[in-house]
Amino acid sequence: MFNFGWPLVVALILLVIIAAVLARIGRTEHAPVIPWAAVRATVQLLVLGLVLDFAVSRVWAVVLFLIAITLTAAETAHGRIRTARIGQHVPRKDRPRLPLRQRIREILILTVPVGLGPFTLVAALLVSGILDMRGMAVIPVAGILIGHGMAVSALTGRRVHEELRAGQGEVEAALSLGFTDGQARMLVAERAASTALVPTIDTTKTVGMVTIPGAFVGMILGGATPLEAGIMQLFVILAILAVATAALTITEYLVVWRLL
Repeated sequence: MFNFGWPLVVALILLVIIAAVLARIGRTEHAPVIPWAAVRATVQLLVLGLVLDFAVSRVWAVVLFLIAITLTAAETAHGRIRTARIGQHVPRKDRPRLPLRQRIREILILTVPVGLGPFTLVAALLVSGILDMRGMAVIPVAGILIGHGMAVSALTGRRVHEELRAGQGEVEAALSLGFTDGQARMLVAERAASTALVPTIDTTKTVGMVTIPGAFVGMILGGATPLEAGIMQLFVILAILAVATAALTITEYLVVWRLL
């Protein structure tokens, strides 16, 4: 367990500095973003603690909190996808500003791949009685699933846009052969979209051997038996796989249909 105190604070600051310095050495554009991301994570986790303390006993507060999580996740994924749509080579300061109405519309569209799978799955678990109707049970499960929906949606959108840009000649050739715009773009997009699921599949295949999930460790520390913790973690990892697959498929079609 962690010993909370100044040594931990110093360690956290050093981790941020190391990450930013290495990003600079690697000549990435993320070096200035890393400190901001760390500060944002700190504030958000503090707020999360306060919100959970208030929301766990109020169903309406749980619902509002999950909606806020979904919108935040969709906004984050939208930023990544938009960068790929414009082109990674375009400097941040030279990227055109997106009209507010279009930005809001695209973020709301992204709530579908990000939130549809998690909300459907959590609703099914509540109806079946597998998951308790308590904020402390619903919020962590939904948060994990929404987070993975966000990551896969962002990665899928980026890869599909990059592949469509690189394969523009293939799209034009397919159009000349009589394919519709959607069919021609899908021929190129499907190659890229499949790669977005690779990290989730690899995690599923190596769980318990290479990775030891936090939920498993948390349940063990909380007094559960290894078997109970293993069964719960199996459910979580398979739920993540289902949510990731849904997010990938929906995002792929949204990009192909020029909605993102």
